[in-house]
Amino acid sequence: MPELPEVETVRRGLLPAMEGRVITRASVNRPDLRWPFPPNMAARLTGSRVLALRRRSKYILADLSTGESLLIHLGMSGRMLISSAPPVSGDGVSDQTTRETLGEWHHHHPAPEKHDHVVLDMDNGTRITFNDARRFGAMDLMPTATADADAHPLLAVLGPEPLGNEFNESYLAARLKGRNTPIKSALLDQHIIAGLGNIYVCETLYRARIHPARKAGRIAAPRAAALVPIIRDVLTEAITAGGSSLRDYRQADGELGYFQHSFQVYGRESQPCLTPGCADTIRRIVQSGRSSFYCPSCQK
Repeated sequence: MPELPEVETVRRGLLPAMEGRVITRASVNRPDLRWPFPPNMAARLTGSRVLALRRRSKYILADLSTGESLLIHLGMSGRMLISSAPPVSGDGVSDQTTRETLGEWHHHHPAPEKHDHVVLDMDNGTRITFNDARRFGAMDLMPTATADADAHPLLAVLGPEPLGNEFNESYLAARLKGRNTPIKSALLDQHIIAGLGNIYVCETLYRARIHPARKAGRIAAPRAAALVPIIRDVLTEAITAGGSSLRDYRQADGELGYFQHSFQVYGRESQPCLTPGCADTIRRIVQSGRSSFYCPSCQK
């Protein structure tokens, strides 16, 4: 499932195509994904202008001129794909023919695929396609004021953003204090931190030299506080690299992310630890059904 860096990368890729543009036509090709789409979703989207494109945890929020916000969750395999109309020459005339109009440019977009579930045609000829082969993604509409207040059921349970001011050293130390769960599970708890997933927690704990099975409540406050800048560094580096492409994830322009080439532990079972002077190898354990990768010598 795409984690915070992948979702943020997709949001940034969609910005020039969506923010400030009008949805001239919305097509909804099935009644549901993980959950049913809201009633009359295509009609409610058509004609609206995208005022802002934001991210909350692993969700993208498109604030619309109608006073509603479109919530987008990519799920396991969801992709937001951008295709463009023909280029326009300097005099404003299409390079194809003066007779072609925006409405006739559809044949320049890729042929529809089986899992193209929602299609948004923008007023500049750009097309945004939500493709989701496994159908674990979701879209919903809500009042923008509700989205701002995190009142939507999917948003209300979320903790602070790890790159935001509310997530700080004193906050994390207080939330981990007395917890009997493994630190790996605590950092994956979306009630504590919004958006962290398996990959980036593994990488964070390696840099922090903390064993993933160590009880969260047994980590001293200074050591717990030191996790905050490490989490931010890992996420920022991953966003800069365009996220991590392991299975289905692609950026909005179809390109792969590149952070997987910087993994220090994730997916490196039995490979040498990268810490200078360490002669051990990376090991894997399973915690709550998820693989944890760590160095037994460096992480205690």
